[in-house]
This record gives sequence, C-alpha cells and structure tokens, in this order.
Amino acid sequence: MNKVIDVKDLCKTYVVNKKQNNVLRNVSFSINEGEMVAIMGPSGSGKSTLLYTVSGMDRMTAGEVTFNNRNMSKLSEDEMSSVRLDEMGFIFQQMYMMKSLSILDNIILPAVKSKKNKEDRRSIVTRGRSLMKKLGIEDTADNDINEVSGGQLQRACICRSMINNPKVIFADEPTGALNRTSSDEVMTELVKLNKEGTTIMLVTHDVKVAAKCTRVLYIVDGNIQGEKQLGTYDNSSELRERERELNGWLMEMGW
Repeated sequence: MNKVIDVKDLCKTYVVNKKQNNVLRNVSFSINEGEMVAIMGPSGSGKSTLLYTVSGMDRMTAGEVTFNNRNMSKLSEDEMSSVRLDEMGFIFQQMYMMKSLSILDNIILPAVKSKKNKEDRRSIVTRGRSLMKKLGIEDTADNDINEVSGGQLQRACICRSMINNPKVIFADEPTGALNRTSSDEVMTELVKLNKEGTTIMLVTHDVKVAAKCTRVLYIVDGNIQGEKQLGTYDNSSELRERERELNGWLMEMGW
C-alpha cells in the first residue's frame, strides 16, 4: 500500500520561561492510504501536538514528515497553507465556523478560497449540497450555525473537510463535545468516508471511537509506546468484541 504519511524522528519542543518542554521525542510511524488511525494516550501525552505537527498546523522542531511524497519541513508558509487547504481536511472538537455565514456557505468556503479549484460558484454549491445530502443534513443548508444541533454541526464540519477532496482528514477529538447518540452518528459518517477510500488520522480518548479504526497508536510522554492492529470495522455486531480487545491492550499499555 502507498504511504500517504511517513514520520521519522519527529520532535517538537516548546520553550516556556526559558525552560524546554519536549512534547514530542523522536516519533516515527507511517499511515497508508485508506487507513483510519487513532492516536490515544493519557492527558498531556502529546496527542494533539502530534496531529498538529504532522498536518503542518504547527512547525516541527526536528525530524521529517513526508506527506503525499513531499517533505513538509521544506515547504514555505504559503506552500504549507496551500497543502492544508487543497489536500487536507480538518475536524476539531470545537466546531469552528463563521457566525456570519450559513451552514452551506461555511461548508463551501475552502473550495471558494482554493486557488487550485477552477469551478464556478454554482458547481461548488452543487457539490456542497451533495455532501450535505450524503450526511443527512441537506435541510440545514440555509440555517445559521446556532440553529442546528451539535451533531448536525459536526457533520457539517465533516462536509467542509471533504469539499476539496482531501488526501487525509485530520480529526482532533471529533466527538469530544457530543453526546453518545451524536458521537455514534458522526463516527458512522467517518467510517463510511474511510470505507470509500479517505485516509483518516484522529485523536481520541474514547475507546468506542478508537474501536472503529483500523489501527491505534498509543503515545506516552511524547513517544509512541505501541500500536494495535484492529483491521477494518465492518458492522456493529463486532464492535463490542473490538472494544473488549482494545480495552485489554490499553490496560497492558498502562491506560
């Protein structure tokens, strides 16, 4: 399988009050095209920092991240911004959207802003509405962001992350602010996208979420301590067994 992300000896250090805080220490791993990989670990272990650094939202201190056959450390800020806009999708725990725009206009904004996208606005709107229909929120297109539920808003964020047909979706605790029902709905959509070929790297503390991924990486104190292969998640009947298996492994890892 083709590697879409290849990380070698990645380090991230912050200096606070003249003291070095080594958040990531020589992290190495890869993600193949079509995988759905969860990053788990204790609070403060470096999970989100890893996602931000791999995706280029934060600059690495040392090491190398190859994304889609390009060395991210060699890109200028403008080139990095272009890669994030055109080839990556992002979903966060806090559902950042512009209050002055409708749900649909928030979804299509990355496509409108993209310099590589040569479509006219009508075509972009058609694609945006198609994504909304696919995720079951087509009736919210003209709503303001405060007129929909948390689950609907997060599904809108998924639509926005997909509007430029990204190589990878990066998700930081995508269900963290949702109740269990909405969390299950959002994960159902992410699993569908993954089965359709979208590569996903997500950070989560929720075993139910991680159990639906193909692989789990466990990070402690800025180091990958182990990985668990779960294979493709096919149907809900196997979820409890996957959760049991993952829980057992996490306990062995010190969870």
